[in-house]
Amino acid sequence: MNPKDYLASLFSLSGRVAVVIGGTGELCGAMAEGLAAAGAEVVLVGRNEAKAKAWLAKLAAFGGKGWFHAAEATDRAQLDRLLETVLKQSGRVDIVVNGAGINSPTPFLDITEEEFDRIMRVNIKGVFLGCQVFGRHLVERGEGGSIINLGSMSGLVPLSRVFTYSATKAAVHNLSKNLAREWAPKNVRVNVLVPGFFPAEQNRKVLTPDRVARIMGHTPMQRFGEARELVGATLLLAGAGGSFITGAEIVVDGGYHAMTI
Repeated sequence: MNPKDYLASLFSLSGRVAVVIGGTGELCGAMAEGLAAAGAEVVLVGRNEAKAKAWLAKLAAFGGKGWFHAAEATDRAQLDRLLETVLKQSGRVDIVVNGAGINSPTPFLDITEEEFDRIMRVNIKGVFLGCQVFGRHLVERGEGGSIINLGSMSGLVPLSRVFTYSATKAAVHNLSKNLAREWAPKNVRVNVLVPGFFPAEQNRKVLTPDRVARIMGHTPMQRFGEARELVGATLLLAGAGGSFITGAEIVVDGGYHAMTI
């Protein structure tokens, strides 16, 4: 086998269909772009059609195939319709990315129940429903598949100023490991992709100058991550190259989690 064919056997996603929930955001949009570049047909799922069109234009520029479906990650009926539409239009689902998420820097004693419930609903209920709706399909189809849930550094270690967000991400990590164990006999792999500090729409409001200085002091590579730097890990978890990886937390953080003193 020549090197090109060997690499294709590990990382090509030709003929695969990937559903990226939260795919109109900065991080998941870049992940979706990488999946399309590897040959997958990508379904961007979110609420912002304008942002979706911008990502789809990037996909089309290099011949990637994709389309947009509006859906709310916390609504089971909408996710059921999404699955039905994808199966009708694309014939299959092989890869699911659960990446919808929101955040807030509210001090703990000032967090309202409404804010707590809203963050919990999007960050953990959304992942729960995405795994349940699409996981059921993958398990029942019997051909395996890959679910990639977006975790967070705050799911591994508590981070200040993001109390509810940290709790939801810890739950995402735990749920993912539990499902990985449950579905391993069906070859449905469930993993957590754990970004370090990547400036994005949901966290820019907490990136004050003082906080940035503290992050840089704890990051050996001395910089923020760029969204495209999540693509390599995404392709590993999505395809044959990661066929024996399940229940893992793949950390992409410039060394943040390795730092102690």
